[in-house]
Amino acid sequence: MSERNRFGTAAAIALTTTVSAVLLTACGPDTSDPVAAPTSGAPVATGSAGPGGKSSGSPAPGGKEVNGTSAANHLTISTGAAAIAINGTTVDFGTAVRDLAWSPDGKKAVFINGDGDLMTANPDGGGKVVVAKHPAGETWSHPTWQRATKDTGGDTSANATERFRNLVFASDKGGTLRLETIPVKSVGGTPEVLTPHNSEGGNENMPQPPQAGNTWANAGGQRGEIAYANTPAGEVFIYDTYIRPNTHSMGKGSQPALSTDGEHLVFVRSVNGHDHLFSRSPLDGPKSEKDLTPSATTDYTEPAWSPDGRTIAARTPDGIVTLPADGSAAPTQVSTIKGLPSYRPQP
Repeated sequence: MSERNRFGTAAAIALTTTVSAVLLTACGPDTSDPVAAPTSGAPVATGSAGPGGKSSGSPAPGGKEVNGTSAANHLTISTGAAAIAINGTTVDFGTAVRDLAWSPDGKKAVFINGDGDLMTANPDGGGKVVVAKHPAGETWSHPTWQRATKDTGGDTSANATERFRNLVFASDKGGTLRLETIPVKSVGGTPEVLTPHNSEGGNENMPQPPQAGNTWANAGGQRGEIAYANTPAGEVFIYDTYIRPNTHSMGKGSQPALSTDGEHLVFVRSVNGHDHLFSRSPLDGPKSEKDLTPSATTDYTEPAWSPDGRTIAARTPDGIVTLPADGSAAPTQVSTIKGLPSYRPQP
């Protein structure tokens, strides 16, 4: 099986909850891969929330995990339906939740809503804000929360890191893929195109990375770094503008995810007919690259890092798996929900 192009519209999936299951696109604008809801009899997160957003469900008896999520492991799973699995229950956000991601402090969620707009909300589904409305003819996907926790060049003013408090996401307009960005605090704002480039020493004549086909952004690290994929090149890049714009290729792959500290990158690459997970240190170069799933007999896609950097969650055709970030053990299935894994940092 060839590597899935999840830069585009990923699997249409459904979560069996008290809300109606629906089929819709999740995780990107260009492929359509129908996936059924969990099979009858499979353990499914239960409970829902009303229009106010708060969950009326409760964790399973005895504090057991409900289909892979718990307050202890911080794992959340979204399927494109209104309800997300979180803390051993489900929360109904009152709108489709596509490509869910969390703020660095875990206090806000960002996602693409049922109208295709960029939205933020509280973890209980309340406090929703439409950050930006998508223009006609554009499909938005896979938002990420850019942040910086260090000052620039010794500057400790609020503006030193404020420029990194943005949402970055992918846009598909008539098949043209690009990254766009907008400040987190925007309400009904207008995003700008984000064009990764190089200007080492102020030299704008340096070789530049591909300017079209950029998608699947994922921010991490302490300096507002952004990992992203380029579809035509089939490569993963890291864009860093902390002091000056620099873009570095991380090699062949797709669906990148940066660890919280920015020191490790995990991404997807097809090997012998299956999608494998690879890791690499941006600091140590190609020699640090490692296949985390060398014995894969299924496809591992859409990876996400745990807040402590020790665990990676990934999607498979059968649900969600987790594995040690160092590849010291094989993946273990933790959920039968066929959705997008994400970790919510502890507030």
